[in-house]
Amino acid sequence: MTLSASIARPFFGWHVVAATFGWGVGFYGPPVFLYAVVERTGWPVAMVSGAVTVHFLLGAGVVANLPRLYRRFGVPMVTVAGAALLALGIAGWALAEHPWQLFVAAMASGAGWVAMGAVAVNALIAPWFNLRRPAALGMAYNGASLGGVIFSPLWIALIAGIGFAPAALMIGGVMVAVVALLSVRVFRHTPDSMGQYPDGVEGTPVRPQAQGGSPAHRSFIRDRRFLTLAAGMTLGLFAQIGLLAHLFSLLVPVLGEGLTGLAMGGATVAAILGWSLVGWMMPASADRRHVACASYGVQVIGSLLFILAAGEGGLWLILGIALFGLGIGNATSLPPLIAQQEFSPTETARVVPLIVAIGQAGYAFAPAAFGLLRVEDKAVGTPALFLCAAAIQFAAIACILAGRQSRRDDQDKR
Repeated sequence: MTLSASIARPFFGWHVVAATFGWGVGFYGPPVFLYAVVERTGWPVAMVSGAVTVHFLLGAGVVANLPRLYRRFGVPMVTVAGAALLALGIAGWALAEHPWQLFVAAMASGAGWVAMGAVAVNALIAPWFNLRRPAALGMAYNGASLGGVIFSPLWIALIAGIGFAPAALMIGGVMVAVVALLSVRVFRHTPDSMGQYPDGVEGTPVRPQAQGGSPAHRSFIRDRRFLTLAAGMTLGLFAQIGLLAHLFSLLVPVLGEGLTGLAMGGATVAAILGWSLVGWMMPASADRRHVACASYGVQVIGSLLFILAAGEGGLWLILGIALFGLGIGNATSLPPLIAQQEFSPTETARVVPLIVAIGQAGYAFAPAAFGLLRVEDKAVGTPALFLCAAAIQFAAIACILAGRQSRRDDQDKR
């Protein structure tokens, strides 16, 4: 195929980017679920937080096996099955009458949402983009995270208007239908099936990798770059998920349900802005570990501003939500980009699912752990929770920087 023939057909990769959908339900839903279940049943926050932990922990086991599932069943089939499981799980959260039913629902929702999460988005985008992958992933995560802007206020409005169970059935049904349509129309295509090339340009060069040519079967257990990347991602997401899981119910006493839904949507708007800035403005030669550390640093400031808010809805609270939100997406999107920069293409295909699975297995315990820090009568004025989040984010920065030193040492040896 000639270059002119390739140009004659619009590059399909951007259609794949635009079609990413579903993350908002599984990622931004649990904070609303936690609040709605506690309000409906009166069950302890710590117990419901444990169900949120099961939601994320089950997902960690599934996400580690996503590449194998994709090879066996194909991306469209796995994506639709994930959407169906997530819809069933959401209905279970709304209908559970006994704690064991809630935990079964959490298992279903956790296993389902990862089929539309970070690894899934990366797997859909990676075949289509090489040089422009940071920008493409940034746009894809933005599209997926529009669910956070839409679903947080929508959940609250629907629950208040028609009840938790009808709202869950409505959103779940629409999600399955849309994902099924996208899988048939978009996700089943590959560059080969469309007669196109990565980045839409014939003969696109492959970005030089820091460790090209390493054996595909080698273990990463002693690779300092891998260990520091996995640890940094895990710690950063532990702080982020732990705080996000409780933020909705912490804000309701201060802002009310309606404004809290808008505030959570505003945090996602900030996340979209943060992703966009990184995706489009980060130079190809930039040290992505430095960029990740800067993003964590912004979240540290946001966490500390929540303490200054002292349980009142003022400027400090708004700034805290905005700054914390700026780093939400980067905590997930930057580690795969760091892996792309530091490992060969073959290794990257293995490293990304591994670090995401390790990260999710770690942060799965964050909702329950942060639930132990809750002081019910102080709402947003709970300083221990926010201090803990800031301290863990500092630890994430230290891990990421330690890996940068290892990378420099490897380069010096060569």
